[in-house]
Amino acid sequence: MKTEFTLAQLADPDIQEADKILRACVHCGFCTATCPTYVLLGDELDSPRGRIYLIKEMLEKDKPPTAEVVKHIDRCLSCLACMTTCPSGVNYMHLVDQARVRIERDYQRPLTERLLRSVLAFVLPRPGLFRTSMILAGLARPFAALLPTPSVGAASPGLLRRIKAMLALAPRGLPQPGPAAGTVFAPIGRRRGRVALLQGCAQQVLAPRINQAAINVLTRHGVEVVLVRDEQCCGALTHHMGQDADALARARANITVWQREANQNGLDAILVTTSGCGTVVKDYGYLLREDKTFAEPAQRISALAKDITEYLAGLELAPSTQKGDVTVAYHSACSLQHGQKITQLPKELLSKNGFVVKDVPESHLCCGSAGTYNILQPDIASRLRDRKVANIALVKPDMIAAGNIGCMVQIAGGTSVPVVHTIELLDWATGGPRPGLN
Repeated sequence: MKTEFTLAQLADPDIQEADKILRACVHCGFCTATCPTYVLLGDELDSPRGRIYLIKEMLEKDKPPTAEVVKHIDRCLSCLACMTTCPSGVNYMHLVDQARVRIERDYQRPLTERLLRSVLAFVLPRPGLFRTSMILAGLARPFAALLPTPSVGAASPGLLRRIKAMLALAPRGLPQPGPAAGTVFAPIGRRRGRVALLQGCAQQVLAPRINQAAINVLTRHGVEVVLVRDEQCCGALTHHMGQDADALARARANITVWQREANQNGLDAILVTTSGCGTVVKDYGYLLREDKTFAEPAQRISALAKDITEYLAGLELAPSTQKGDVTVAYHSACSLQHGQKITQLPKELLSKNGFVVKDVPESHLCCGSAGTYNILQPDIASRLRDRKVANIALVKPDMIAAGNIGCMVQIAGGTSVPVVHTIELLDWATGGPRPGLN
């Protein structure tokens, strides 16, 4: 794609990067076939190719984005299926993230939307506040039916529609909090490694059992696990909302405490059980590439970051107690299959440990969770969830496995089949409790 940035514009490292990404695009349109919003809506501007044109024009003209541009960028799930499909290697992730930063900086959203986004950005990364908000949402949930529901696919969901979506996602009850930051879990038997486990934000409130299962599996196989003190939200949530100052501040804080832990006590890896977080932590090196103080430490931390399945693939797990009588539909989270290019490892681990693993039809299409997308774009998200659940039902599973808490909550909202994390099944197979019963 031909670009027309001025020399002055190209002096900006972000514009340099955008120029390189845009020039890689050859207009082939392969991305449209795997873009969830294009598949649903059929609008070229709701495809990666269409959005690339909009972003190019916005950046080249260096003018505030229009409402039309914002609408179509906001509808993007950042599922990154287009990057898997693209034969030219267009890094759409870094381009759309840059567009979101520009929108956040230069576009004046309606007051109610600004307030909602501010609340989400403030509450969700703070587990204490998030827990309180979930308790209040649970109390308000019975009244959600009284809120109006517009026609499916509304172009701009209103505040009440979004509040209704938030209430629908709220759990009926919350589990007890997991272990505190700073806790170290000793390995059983001879120590074979030492890792930090990302504690997460929403996950530690909604499903602390996931990290507990990871701790169980790791310590059972001789790996010491530390929950690093003073760790923060990874920054994914505010990063994808275009609030890069907040996201990068969180990244720097995490790099500081993880590097300190690695230097003082040693770390073989920083393990992540939420793939959306893992994708961003692995991208710290890129995000902080222009930061003279943090560029090199960020690269080192990104290199240490691994999805839990990546690390377990290098361990010889205990013989499985499973007998091959549990059929698992494996939902491949977008951030795992498209963001981190991890597609086979989770399925191989489950199969080797006695589960009958079934691929889900249209597995490349997003379930509609996508961070806060199912709150900010609830109608499109609901259509994608229903499509995903219908495809899962075709394989008639006993359980559904996924590697991302957002996907788990989203899919569970449309099915009675237990939705569990991959690590919970691996814990069960190697001596832990049966998951999906609480």
